[in-house]
Amino acid sequence: MLHIGSEVGAALAAGTPVVALESTIFSELGLPEPANRECFRRVQAAVRAAGAVPALCGVLDGRAVVGANFAEAERLFSGAAKLGARDLAPAVAAGLAVGVTTVSATVTLAAAAGIEVFATGGIGGVHRGAAHSGDVSADLEALACHRVVVVSSGVKAFLDVALTFERLETLGVAVLGWRTDRFPAFYVRDGGPKLTSTVHDGTQVAAAVRAAAALGHPGGILVANPIPHEAELDAGTIAEAVSGAEAAARHDGFSGGDVTPAILAALAESTGAIVPANIALAESNAAVAAEIAAALVHHPEVGAGADH
Repeated sequence: MLHIGSEVGAALAAGTPVVALESTIFSELGLPEPANRECFRRVQAAVRAAGAVPALCGVLDGRAVVGANFAEAERLFSGAAKLGARDLAPAVAAGLAVGVTTVSATVTLAAAAGIEVFATGGIGGVHRGAAHSGDVSADLEALACHRVVVVSSGVKAFLDVALTFERLETLGVAVLGWRTDRFPAFYVRDGGPKLTSTVHDGTQVAAAVRAAAALGHPGGILVANPIPHEAELDAGTIAEAVSGAEAAARHDGFSGGDVTPAILAALAESTGAIVPANIALAESNAAVAAEIAAALVHHPEVGAGADH
């Protein structure tokens, strides 16, 4: 039921760094054609440039795949069934032909395969109006349950950043700012909340991971890497675009897990800068994740950790 690709399996056996990748971001649910393939190419290149092996995750023909090969990746690019952690077992049991994994599902598969680091764009979180809708992403629970380092540019722009940050604290998820003391908000480098821990390189993150394990902490660590300066978008423009995208999603009757791809699609249509920004932050996160994965392999001992 869990298939580990040959390259990834060999890397894990040899102690070579591996970085897990979700497939939703590279499917048409995440980015339109051909930007999804361009994003995948750049993310893969960033991981390999640091000496790590990318492990694209998804569900194919009733098997959870960690480390999809070229042909399997092509199938995932056109996948239309989005799977969270709770959907994995039913999808595998039902023999689902193609399913793309979200953050929560990919973290789950990474942990099952023994991969310690996962790179994504932005995690899900607490949706605006969650007090009435109860709409909170399963990504947060997955972060709390699995000892996996997740590198992201904070949370997606249309979420409640402050409440998501509070929920991470409640769940006991450590948040480390990658060369920043502010929690990022996807397209914007400063999402508002101030961070208490800042790291400057992969070795510091590796030290925090090993310390957490030694102290018996069961969950993962979120490394918040702001979007590159040159790719950051204007906060006011994004706020206006998000409001319009949310209104369109509500008008079209989207709810639950369908909300995110609907809003992302509407944002992509409303401003041409969204797609390049998505690619830039995903590529940056992949490079950071690969550095951390290499540090975990080459510096396994617990040493000096994050700045506090």
